Amino acid sequence: MSEVVSMEEIRAISERLGVDLTQIDLDSIHLPPGDDLGIPSDDEDLLEEDALEEDQGFGNILVVDNLPVVPKEKYEKLEGVVRKIYSQLGVIKEGGLYMPVDPETQKTLGYCFIEYNTPQEAELSKEKTHGYKLDRSHIFAVNMFEDIEKFLKVPDEWAPPEIKPYVPGEMLLKWLTDEKARDQYVIRSGGDTEVLWNDARQMKPELVYKRPYWTESFVQWSPMGTYLATVHRQGAAIWGGATTFNRLMRYAHPQVKLIDFSPGERYLVTYSSHEPSNPRDTHRVVLNIFDVRTGKVMRDFKGSADEFAVGGTGGVTGVSWPVFRWSGGKEDKYFARIGKNVISVYETETFSLIDKKSIKVENVMDFSWSPTDPILSLFVPECGNQPARVSLVQIPSKEELRQKNLFSVSDCKMYWQSNGDYLAVKVDRYTKTKKSTYTGFELFRIKERDIPIEVLELDNKNDKIIAFAWEPKGHRFAVIHGDNPRPDVSFYSMRSGTNTGRVSKLTTLKGKQANALYWSPGGRFIILAGMKGFNGQLEFFDVDELDTMASAEHFMATDVEWDPTGRYVATAVTSVHEMENGFNIWSFNGKLLYRILKDHFFQFLWRPRPPSFLSKEKEEEIAKNLKKYSKKYEAEDQDVSLLLSEQDREKRKKLKEEWEAWINEWKQLHEEEKMEREKLRDGEASDEEEEYQAKEVEVEEILKVDEEVIPFEESQQ
Repeated sequence: MSEVVSMEEIRAISERLGVDLTQIDLDSIHLPPGDDLGIPSDDEDLLEEDALEEDQGFGNILVVDNLPVVPKEKYEKLEGVVRKIYSQLGVIKEGGLYMPVDPETQKTLGYCFIEYNTPQEAELSKEKTHGYKLDRSHIFAVNMFEDIEKFLKVPDEWAPPEIKPYVPGEMLLKWLTDEKARDQYVIRSGGDTEVLWNDARQMKPELVYKRPYWTESFVQWSPMGTYLATVHRQGAAIWGGATTFNRLMRYAHPQVKLIDFSPGERYLVTYSSHEPSNPRDTHRVVLNIFDVRTGKVMRDFKGSADEFAVGGTGGVTGVSWPVFRWSGGKEDKYFARIGKNVISVYETETFSLIDKKSIKVENVMDFSWSPTDPILSLFVPECGNQPARVSLVQIPSKEELRQKNLFSVSDCKMYWQSNGDYLAVKVDRYTKTKKSTYTGFELFRIKERDIPIEVLELDNKNDKIIAFAWEPKGHRFAVIHGDNPRPDVSFYSMRSGTNTGRVSKLTTLKGKQANALYWSPGGRFIILAGMKGFNGQLEFFDVDELDTMASAEHFMATDVEWDPTGRYVATAVTSVHEMENGFNIWSFNGKLLYRILKDHFFQFLWRPRPPSFLSKEKEEEIAKNLKKYSKKYEAEDQDVSLLLSEQDREKRKKLKEEWEAWINEWKQLHEEEKMEREKLRDGEASDEEEEYQAKEVEVEEILKVDEEVIPFEESQQ
């Protein structure tokens, strides 16, 4: 590498050569293209990413083949037809439609070039017009100009691909082998992104990895915690590793705004929205589905925002995220999206529609997957004389398993229990006068024979439902109902004593400052949280004992998130508020462990854990013999407690020594100034105030003297 020369050396050389540096514009000096004079740039990664943005080439140009071959006199007519078709899909540049003509016959050659303002418009036109039937003899074959260039570069002779030697990758799940069984979390504040261990025993975090400007908008863990995804202008990237975070794969998608992983981490969906050249048109939407490991685009979807609008009536123009919803389980076998009067279900073996057609459901408004089984729940609102209904549909057979008709429905929302055992449908119904509504629940027992349905109404059915949440992996659920500022919280069980097929109420907590419910991932414990207007009120509740473990407050808290094991809880104040930004870490029973303040705090995310390999029976056995297993950890906790006590003693000892050193310093200074004090006291040596008598002494002091000249005539008068 070349030696770096300092500015002082440059000035010395310029003086020796007689060069005046003040007359030289250093900013105008450029290196030869591709030459860094042996000095690598600190921004190598950024330059590498920018290459993606520049590699657009002729992405906005289409080649349309299989046009009619016409003579010169019909040229304008054919051009007008082609322009009419393609100008509906985007703005064609001035002079952007060109049909070559054979100079000998003066006839067109059967193809044309179309140049749009943006690559997105060209992509959309290709999607919409490839295979377009102009007449019986002319079916359009549409390709991107860039693709034609690639086809021309294909060698005439096949060559076997180069076989690269296998290089084992890093163990991406090594963080799960932490001897202290700690969990990780990621935070974003200012321009920094940090991954930290939650060291609750030491009551502080431990830094794992920190990187400035790691992402341009947000970060996101994959569902099982294997990868950390970052989002950039040029696309998305995933990171992971055994000891640090290395970039594992990049996914090129310019102006990407949102990303979503499939539950099994096999696929990544990216989304972008682009403003059209014509302001009267809707935004253009681009969705790519990548294979996470290879980075290959498995399927892309392009169209206007209206085509991806959620709602069967077609009246909703906004795009709801995620556009694609994945079936439950790690197989990532199916994904689906809602359209006008259809549910389109795709399978990932070929990334095509099941049976090559969508499920037609007139006026379908919403749908959701069972978290564990390939079962869809659909909601269809009332239409004319047809009542509203909720249906359960088996995939891939598309067989309807169960249907429930609902009358006088105002709104409906579906909640699946995490194991897929139950489905709760919250139904808002109109009263007979149609002037008000009331709420009830339709409870589906999915795993039981014929899927029985039970109706639940609150004691006061006119109560407004503020929040609903199932206990993870359990049979209980919680409901916040009533009027603010102090609604009630009720707990129910899908089992009633010895009768496991009937819902029962466990208890109602009256007048709670709560508007959100946060169950522990392991069940049993729940936080009744008062967010927004309630200023971060927190009540830690044990549902087994029906008892409050602790009440606390995190003023202005915007987020509450349990760690994946259910041992700890994080509450955060993000940059929505200007003050008190940062996060608190609590124990499951409401003890504040530590608090971290961060200016401009944007994100807090626990790292998810993959499902346990232990069977349910093995977990029950461990829980039964927990005392035997816990002896080891109790000893470790005792050691940590002693260490913390020792550290606390050392800290107090150090503070005491600092105090005594300060006192001794002032005593020494006091002794050194003794002679001066005696002099000021006219020789009196004692420093005791009691040995002196106070005397009042009047001191006259001239504060100001003014001189004024008086004229002689005035003095005579």
